[in-house]
Amino acid sequence: MKIKKGDTIIIMKGKDRDKKAKVLKTFSKENKILADGINIKKVRKRPKKEGEKGQMIALAYPFPVAKAKLICPKCGVPSRVGYKVNDKTKVRVCKKCKAEI
Repeated sequence: MKIKKGDTIIIMKGKDRDKKAKVLKTFSKENKILADGINIKKVRKRPKKEGEKGQMIALAYPFPVAKAKLICPKCGVPSRVGYKVNDKTKVRVCKKCKAEI
């Protein structure tokens, strides 16, 4: 997966299109990511104690990586990610400005 925790992304498809967010967690086996304030769903919480009221809680759910693009920290443009090998280390590279991410 080319997007990692802490990256800034932009959403390309879906109800949250054109929103920018920071990646909170990645799920590599499912090919999904969890971003701050993206793919919010309301969940109903039942009362646990007597006399307590039920609540509606807004939770962020994971969404497919294919719906997001990485924003390059140097050029600030949504771009694809490539890889380059430097001295036995693999580094992510922006495809537009060729800068290391």
